[in-house]
Amino acid sequence: MTNPGANDPLHGITLKHIVTELEAFYGWEGLAKQIDINCFKKDPSINSSLKFLRRTPWARDKVEALYLKTELKKRRNKG
Repeated sequence: MTNPGANDPLHGITLKHIVTELEAFYGWEGLAKQIDINCFKKDPSINSSLKFLRRTPWARDKVEALYLKTELKKRRNKG
């Protein structure tokens, strides 16, 4: 029996965790520079961003890709 999430690097990581980590790392302004979407530029908050990202698959894909890239960068700098 195989684990269905074994090949998914985001398995078990919530969107809220992803957005919170990215905001802590980049700040809202830096995050808006990385991904040009209004939920990061105009009156940003975790909750408003989550609401938008849950309804907008292309934006969520970009956020998840940035999270993976950022985590990889953090790990490289750590070790």
